[in-house]
Amino acid sequence: MNADFSRVLSLLRQEKGISQRKAASALGISQALLSHYENGIREPGLAFVTKACDYYHVSADYLLGRSLSRDGAVIEAEELADASEAKEDLKGSVMAKFQKKLIVNTASVLFDLLGRTNNKDAVAHAGAYLSGALYQIFRQLYRAAGGNESYFSTGRISFDMDVLSADMTLSRIQFAKALEAYRGEYPPMDAQSLTEEYQGYSQSMAQVFHSADERIKKLEE
Repeated sequence: MNADFSRVLSLLRQEKGISQRKAASALGISQALLSHYENGIREPGLAFVTKACDYYHVSADYLLGRSLSRDGAVIEAEELADASEAKEDLKGSVMAKFQKKLIVNTASVLFDLLGRTNNKDAVAHAGAYLSGALYQIFRQLYRAAGGNESYFSTGRISFDMDVLSADMTLSRIQFAKALEAYRGEYPPMDAQSLTEEYQGYSQSMAQVFHSADERIKKLEE
């Protein structure tokens, strides 16, 4: 069983907000055995994998780390449209296009840097955090436009109780842990190196960071 299994198994339990004892009871095993599974000390049999998939409502491919999609759909990077390469395809005001470029350019640099570390956990958690933010904003827009919220799996009450913020906080914690556990080398990350290497994007990054700093200063006043 690969290392992704123990990581995903532990994350699913934490995401559900339950203790090892409660999860173990529901899965029909001892807490000690579940702890061994979550820490990669022992490997489970097929019967446990099947039961865990049913309990957490995910596919075996997701639980085993073979797919980032919970229903097991395999999405290849090459199959995804790249908004950063389709500069004029999206309609909208000049301000909307400007904001899109700022965010897309900055995210492109972030994932390029993370990709160069080959720290898969950090990449996954960064993606989870940012996708949570996009989910929140998009769903608010969808609701304001009168869309039927059955389009989303998360219930209205859970969304209104800000469950996405809890999910994002957990993702940010796991991201920090992944960076702390990383023992490889990072690419150069100082102002000069970033500016030289990402000449087309460095201005966007600077604007994103400056805007955030200005908003924070106002909160601190």
